[in-house]
Order: sequence, then C-alpha cells, then structure tokens
Amino acid sequence: MKPQERIAELIDILNEASYRYYVLDNPTITDQEYDKYLRELINLEEKYPEYAREDSPTKRVGGAAVEKFDKVTHQTPMLSLSNVFNEEEIREFDKRIKKEGITPQYVCEQKIDGLSISLIYKNGLLVQGVTRGDGLTGEDVTPNVKTIKSIPLKLTEPIDVEVRGEVFMHKKTLAKLNEEREKEGLPALANVRNAAAGSLRQLDSKVAAQRELDTFIYYLMEPEKFGITTHYDAIMYLRKLGFKTMSETKLVNDIEGVLTFIKRQLELRPNLSYEIDGVVMKHNVFAEQLEIGNTAKYPKWATAYKFPAEEALTRLKDIIFTVGRTGRITPNAVLEPVILMGSTISRATLHNADFVTSKGLKIGDIVAIKKAGDVIPAVTEAIISRRTGKEKDFVMISTCPMCDTSLVKRSGQVDYFCPNDTCPARNINSLIHFVSRDAMNIEGLGEEIVEELYNLGFVKRIPDFYDLKSKKDQILEFDGYGEQSINKILENIEASKERGLARVLFAIGIPGIGSKTAKVLAHRFGNIDALMSRKKEDLENIPDIGNILATNIYEYFQTHQDFITELKNIGINMNEVGGERKENELITNKKFVITGTINDYTRNEIKEILESYDGIVSESVSKNTDVVIVGDSPGSKYDKAVSLNITIWNEDKLKEIFANLDKD
Repeated sequence: MKPQERIAELIDILNEASYRYYVLDNPTITDQEYDKYLRELINLEEKYPEYAREDSPTKRVGGAAVEKFDKVTHQTPMLSLSNVFNEEEIREFDKRIKKEGITPQYVCEQKIDGLSISLIYKNGLLVQGVTRGDGLTGEDVTPNVKTIKSIPLKLTEPIDVEVRGEVFMHKKTLAKLNEEREKEGLPALANVRNAAAGSLRQLDSKVAAQRELDTFIYYLMEPEKFGITTHYDAIMYLRKLGFKTMSETKLVNDIEGVLTFIKRQLELRPNLSYEIDGVVMKHNVFAEQLEIGNTAKYPKWATAYKFPAEEALTRLKDIIFTVGRTGRITPNAVLEPVILMGSTISRATLHNADFVTSKGLKIGDIVAIKKAGDVIPAVTEAIISRRTGKEKDFVMISTCPMCDTSLVKRSGQVDYFCPNDTCPARNINSLIHFVSRDAMNIEGLGEEIVEELYNLGFVKRIPDFYDLKSKKDQILEFDGYGEQSINKILENIEASKERGLARVLFAIGIPGIGSKTAKVLAHRFGNIDALMSRKKEDLENIPDIGNILATNIYEYFQTHQDFITELKNIGINMNEVGGERKENELITNKKFVITGTINDYTRNEIKEILESYDGIVSESVSKNTDVVIVGDSPGSKYDKAVSLNITIWNEDKLKEIFANLDKD
C-alpha cells in the first residue's frame, strides 16, 4: 500500500475509533491497538509530511504555544439565556409563549457547567473554534479546541456549518488535576467550570491537550440551509454529523413534561460524571422562535431553570454564642441573608472554637456556605482573596453569655461549657429537649409554649411539668390558653410517664448520650438502678461507649441521684419498655437507610420498629449498608444503593416484613 493510502486509512481508522469511544461511549478497538495505529501514523506523517491531513488525530496533541489569542467577532451574537428559579417562574415563562398564540413544545436539555464555544467548519473540516466572550466578540482558541477528542476534526458530510455547544471538564479529571497541582505546591482549582475555562485558554495547546476536556454540542446555526425546521431535528442532525450531544435531551409537549424532566435531572445529578447546574428549555419550532423573538440580551423562546445553589458566598457579619441544654457553648455565624437551595440563610453553626480557628474565619470575611445533608447550613471556608484588611479576628469568650459564669473546658475535649446548673439558657433548652419527640414526646409543648411557661414561672425544672395540673386555673388566666388545649397537654404529660427507660435516659440530658446510645443502655441494664450502680470501668466495656461517654454517664448519676429519685416519685417508668429482646434475622444487627416517601408509615414509625428489633438506622448509604428502604421519589440514595448492589425494600416488601413481625 502506498504511504498516502496508508496515512488516509490510518486517519479513518483512528477517527472512527475516537468517535465511537468519546462520542458514542462504545469502543471498537483496544487502547493498545489505538496506540499502535497512532505511532504508525506519526511515523508516516513525519516521513511524508506532504500527505498529512487537517483531520489527522495527530493534530490533537497540541502544537507550538501562541503569544496571545486573536479576537473574533461572531457573525451571529451568542446570546445568553434568561434564568428562572422555581416552578412558578417556569409556568410564567410558559404563559408568555402561549400569549403569542403559540402552543409550546419544548426541547429539554441539561445545563452543563462549562463554557460556551462556537465551532466553524468549511467543507466538513474544522477551521475555527471561538469562545463566547461577551457574546459579540470571543477569542480564537482553535489549537486548543483541536485537542478535544469529542470534537470531530472532519464531519460525516462535506458542508459549511457553524455549531455551538459547551466545553466542560469531568469531575474525576478535576480531582486528578488537583492531586497533581497539590504535589507541585500549586493551589487547587475551585470547580470544573473554572478549570475548563482556564484549560481552554492555555496559550500552550500541549497543556490544554493534557486537561482531557470534553464537549456537548447543542445548537445548529442556519438550520434552514439543511431543510431542518425544529430544534429537536437539529440535535439529531448534529449527531449524524459526528458531534457528541447530550443523551439527556427530551422533546415534551407541555410544561408538565418540563417539570418531570427537571425532577429526573435532580435525581441524576449526584451520579453524573460532569456537573450540571440546571435545565434548559427551548421552544422546538424554529419559525415560531422567530415569532416569539428576542430581547436585547436573551431569546424569549428559551430559558434556563437554575438548580437551587448547593453553595453560596456571603459575608460573615458577626459571631455570636449560644448555650445548649448541657451548657455547651456554640459559636454561630451571623450572615448577610443569602438564598441557598431555595431557602434564605442568615445563621449557621460554627460548632466550636477549634472549628473557627481551623477555618481561619474572621468577622467581615466573605465565606462559602453549603447545606450539609441538604438541610443544615454550614460554613465551609473563608475566601481569603476577598479580604480588605478590615476584618476582625475571632476571639473565644471566657464567660457564659447568659449568666456570666466562667466557662470550663475538659482536658481532651474541644467544647467549652457553662458549669452553672441554674443558667437560664441551659434550663430552657433542657426543658425543650425533655419534651421533644425523640425524648418524652409530649405533644402540645412546643418550643414557644415551653419558653412562655418558663418565663411565666410555671416550669423552671423538669419535675414542674408533672405539677402543671395543679396550676391549670392560673395558666387559663393568660391569653392563648384554652381549656381544651390545656387538658390535652395535661393528658400527654401524664401519658409520658410510661415512655420507658430509653426515652428517659435521652430526655434527662446526659452529655453525649443520644437516642441510640440511650437505647443501648436501656437494653443492657433494663432499669435505672442497675445502670446507676455501675462503675465507670463497667460502662467503658460496653460497645460504642468508650471512656468519655462512660465518664459522662458515671459523673451524671453521681451528682443527680436526688433528681432521679424525684422522677421516680412522680411515677415516671424507669424500666425498659418492651420486655424481652426481640430478634428477626432480616432486621437484627442490620444497617438500614430510608429514602423517599413511604405512604403507610412515617419515617419515625419505621425507625422505631426497626430499632425495636435492634436494627440500625442511618442517614447515608455506604458499602456497609445492608438494606435501603425505598418510597416514592427516592433520589440519589436509591441510585447509590443500586450501584453498590445493596438489598432494596420497596413499600410492599416493607409491609410484608412488618406484617410477619406481628406473627412472631
């Protein structure tokens, strides 16, 4: 075979292999074969440079560095999209299109967290790649674009065309890149978008080639030239030309279809190899897009729904301190209000003084916050580059902010405590905790009611709850308290006496003893007297207790014997409820996660049943999870369970198992 023919053959083999690997995710040759063919092609092109082609894969390795990028004016401006942030705004967008007398039909696409690119082809060959820039003028980054293996250097048809899409970096690529930068003493790149943008604008295309960038192409310019009348058909044509397009692209007939698509993307998002920050919806018919028109900045026929922010920046205005029920002092961030995942955040816990110091936080800093577990707002870091010099250092207080008692800190612990048993803040919080759902579960005594009863002088100590019956007439004299509601509260207080030892141990507020540990102790000892008689060394030998908790338990009962006697005299049950230990091979000692909406049980009911058979319920799925219980709209926990091959119970399976428990 002549050299020119072999070069052409190798280019076709390698380009087809790259297309199937990087675009279709369906490799047809091994990496070893690819490398062998590529080495042969490189050798032939070096020997016969006159036969090298512009679509050769050897062009992807990068060439000589350039001094700067040339500016390029887009023939058609690259408009940005308007944003919507909730269902109401999505429906308003739909209504505006209907007001034009048009029946909407939407193409839904993922909104990729990358940067926009325009690609220009002549006779089917890539001749130019231009960044979006300001929408009117971008930068010519053609040498770098050619290093991106999912971008075809040659199309399947010899046409002149401009297409637009998104350049992005995969999550694992960023992680690998940051590992390398850390070894070199360089700062980590903040996110995939910044990493992709920085990589595409490397003056040395060899560096860009090492960054393993990827693309999705989602827009065809001048579709009428190719007889295409809808956006969805344009996407199909782009695929035919050899471009990589988003597999998660869907044509829907109404706004309900859009909302369903958004829900699916939120579920898929955590397990995607790339980052998405929303969903784009575009009216499908090109002729009707022209009727709907554009504003100066945005097309009116398309918009982007932005997912609720998982992280946001705001200012740390102050650090204040609160006193918990055990006397623990917690620093809290006072923030400039910011919307995060759909809710306005103005406060966040800072845990303890060591946490603040380790994060290097200063009052006045711009800080990043996120929602831990999608629920609790947490400060993750200070943005050092945003400091002005006016920030104030954090200083840990030395006295209780409520009672001015000097704080204490035990050896080996990170927390400071107020040691004053009569501290008002400690008292109120301990009372609220005592009546809470997982403790004595006294319905009707919410936080505001407990605080009011405290301030009115009716409840100062836990035993006072059980004396409220004698003060009923006095309470009824105050606004907001009716006979029926007071009677219901008093009934619930009386019923709480039979909650049993586990709830009592959690409710009385022994430092470090949560509801799970309380159940372990109740199950182990059966009654309060057996527990109180144990030495610290005995407690240390109990699994999951350890030295610190054993010390807390032992010291608590040494100093609170009169209090426990008082609770006994009131009639509170100090024995384990439930009699003999119950076992079930499907539940006992198994680890469970509950996700989604279960129709016939509350999560708390499921948790209580599982724990009554010594099942362990946790919040996150891991390789140690035995069973994931799945209801409606389970989200990413279900996907992770599937990926880890964990046993899954749907609601029917759960009901079947619970029904059989009743027969045991």
